[in-house]
Amino acid sequence: MRIGDICSNNPPSVATIGFFDGVHRGHRFLVDQVRHEAAAHGLESAVVTFPVHPRQVLQSDYRPKLLTTPQEKLALLEQTGVGTCILLDFTLHLASLSAREFMEVLKHRYHIRSLVIGYDHRFGHNRSEGFDDYVRYGRELGIDIRPAEAFRLPDAPDGAPVSSSLIRRLLLAGDVAQAATCLGYPYFLNGTVVSGRRIGHQLGYPTANLQPDHPDKIVPANGVYAVRVETEGRTYGGMLNIGRRPTLDNGDDRSIEVHIFDFDRNIYQEPLRLSFIRRIREERRFASVDELAEQLHRDAATIRALL
Repeated sequence: MRIGDICSNNPPSVATIGFFDGVHRGHRFLVDQVRHEAAAHGLESAVVTFPVHPRQVLQSDYRPKLLTTPQEKLALLEQTGVGTCILLDFTLHLASLSAREFMEVLKHRYHIRSLVIGYDHRFGHNRSEGFDDYVRYGRELGIDIRPAEAFRLPDAPDGAPVSSSLIRRLLLAGDVAQAATCLGYPYFLNGTVVSGRRIGHQLGYPTANLQPDHPDKIVPANGVYAVRVETEGRTYGGMLNIGRRPTLDNGDDRSIEVHIFDFDRNIYQEPLRLSFIRRIREERRFASVDELAEQLHRDAATIRALL
């Protein structure tokens, strides 16, 4: 996959536009339509996206809840097989362009011949124009405009299409299993192992405390999770707790602590990736530390059986 923001030597392409947070199954379905259209006409396939959320430019105090960091997004886009990723810096000038002016940029600077528009996507100043406007401008500019089909899960209870917003809601509710179904892969969190209070050692379940690499990446709801843990080039099963450890009076400090099964090495300050499989239970307060230890023993058995 070619990556760039200035592509004067780009071959003519079929493209789509979006933020692509999570690069979920709906995004992949859209990119597949772009690739099919490009192959049918002997053109390059491309996605146009942004390194930061456009709303951050328009609202300086806006903090997005991200499914993927910019680097993770690019890695996932590469897996789709798309030929080119055009990274646009979303500036106030770009935000001021009308839809037609933006389409002129796409045609003359990036050599886009055909644009596949996502079912819910709008662009241009204030996002005030819609698909019929894009078709009209496309005729004037020589850009073929095509609508994209939405991707829906066959067993979705309400028939709603898969979207980044839906996945964020699932993660914040702790439903990491359904989030994985929508994403097409288990949701993951990258970070660095930092020092903790070593309470887990006293309970018989030593833990690695994770500091996420990106402050805006979503941390799922508090609770106990079955996870896969990648460290030192290998993958292990793990029991993860996210929360404030109410039994231990941890106050308002939220921690991310994972007990890695069958692992006893020191990985302090090492990188680590957590892939979320399922939430086992909510976080709750126990009457004593002994009762907490007994519950952890049951949780570990449940998670080992699941993994």
